[in-house]
Amino acid sequence: MANHKSAEKRIRQTIKRTERNRFYKTKIKNIIKAVREAVAVNDVTKAQERLKIANRELHKFVSKGILKKNTASRKVSRLNASVKKIALA
Repeated sequence: MANHKSAEKRIRQTIKRTERNRFYKTKIKNIIKAVREAVAVNDVTKAQERLKIANRELHKFVSKGILKKNTASRKVSRLNASVKKIALA
């Protein structure tokens, strides 16, 4: 256990940040998973709906500083390619 006030504060901050990071990581994974599940069952309309939501959410995370711009763009691009693939098939 911490012996100094500053160390105790650091522990509190770390716990808070860890919880926040876990929340956003889970949210990102669930968004991507939803699109991939729709693609897996070849449901074009649902996949396109979820892709729109994913695009909006991921870019919102960029503006909040949670994701880097290139990371979000890469994720959206890959999801877009998979949705486009089933739409054309």
